Amino acid sequence: MLLERNDVNPNTANEHGQTPLYIAAWKGHEKVAKPLLGRGDVNPNTTDNFDQTPLSGAAGEGHHMVVKILLERNDVNPNTANRHSQTPIFQAAWKGHEGVVKTLLERVNVDPNIPDGYGQTPLSRAACQGHEGVVEALLERGDVNPNTADSFGNTPLGSAAGEGHDMVVKMLLERNDVNPNTTSRYGQMPPFQATCEGHEEVVEMLPEKLAAATG
Repeated sequence: MLLERNDVNPNTANEHGQTPLYIAAWKGHEKVAKPLLGRGDVNPNTTDNFDQTPLSGAAGEGHHMVVKILLERNDVNPNTANRHSQTPIFQAAWKGHEGVVKTLLERVNVDPNIPDGYGQTPLSRAACQGHEGVVEALLERGDVNPNTADSFGNTPLGSAAGEGHDMVVKMLLERNDVNPNTTSRYGQMPPFQATCEGHEEVVEMLPEKLAAATG
């Protein structure tokens, strides 16, 4: 009813800079988001006070259907980063929202290598959190760099090893383009990182790969 009135501004934000579309997307109200997007004067890229777009809010909360609705519009920028340099795919990867990550990866203009403020890529963050399905989806896209190091020199392999995510470590080691010999800013290689935290299964995986790489 409100959207039928010409004197209603659908882009008016609250004190947090959140528009009606942002709140609908963030809360996962697809039946509200759809009619809002159907109105021509709604800006789908408006950011809140933390530079979060409606797509960012939906992706970070795992609202798959809202993400799909937003991506149906050609004017939605899928790479807009928030105040912490986190893109929608970064936020989805961090939280382990596999379906959202896969939907975003279907868009050729989605850049899966944009790092956050700490230099972590979506793959780095997913590997660190142990989100196996997200890591697999990211690795299946040919333009994802599996060796990008963060601000501390940790690669996705190093992060996964240090956190003891053995299945993620296994997935990464199965790739020929993953370098197991990288060192962090403090000179720590993945086996050392796993050993320090007592991750025995990960430690057992790495020496064989290292021997093959250096032999």
